[in-house]
Amino acid sequence: TVNVASNAAARNGTNLLDNGGGRVPRMIAESAQIAFSAVVSESARIGEQTIVGHKCVVSDDVVLGANCVIGPGVVLANCSIGDGCVIHSGACVGQDGFGFDLFAGEDKAHVKKPQTKRVIIGSNVEIGANSTIDRGSWRDTTIHDGCKLDNLVQIGHNVILGKGCVIASQSAIGGSTTLGDFVLLGGQVGVHQHLSIGNRARIAAKSGVLCSIPDGETYGGYPAVPIRQFHRQTIALKRVLKDS
Repeated sequence: TVNVASNAAARNGTNLLDNGGGRVPRMIAESAQIAFSAVVSESARIGEQTIVGHKCVVSDDVVLGANCVIGPGVVLANCSIGDGCVIHSGACVGQDGFGFDLFAGEDKAHVKKPQTKRVIIGSNVEIGANSTIDRGSWRDTTIHDGCKLDNLVQIGHNVILGKGCVIASQSAIGGSTTLGDFVLLGGQVGVHQHLSIGNRARIAAKSGVLCSIPDGETYGGYPAVPIRQFHRQTIALKRVLKDS
């Protein structure tokens, strides 16, 4: 790694430090460490004790707080990240969301909707390897303090995660959905767009959520229903198959 504190030009703002594929700007804390192969925009800001790994890209106007660890190959754009966050290798934050006016263009081509908002990530958030978080279109995509995302998680544009949410691997949350505080999602859960998931709700693995869920409820199945109803459905199906 390159310790920016050792470079007088970086401290004084008179020059930029050659950084392999890119340049290290002056808005980097003295105790931050940037890998030689990382590319950091001149307008990015990086806090104290933060580590940026090899072949990372930190794009224009990205803000990284203090004591963060950014793993190899992470791409950060259009985002602000709080203190104490860990982003594992290959994750992408702040790319365009998936939004199109279907058949609206010439010869019924799909027309891309503008994606102009940011991703706001709080403090003490962990994002697993190869996960993706899209920037917003009409509001910022927001991940509040203490959220933990497993590997291969997809967060769509305009999504809001409340404090302390935990999302297991291969889950995806559709655009403009809001999760309350301390929501738990098992692996391979799919959540439809424009829904509201209440505080401390729990969703069983492999569920497909097509409707909003109240506070404190546990849902499972496809389509997801209250967990006792899901268990009754499963038992009834077993009986039908046994009698057939």
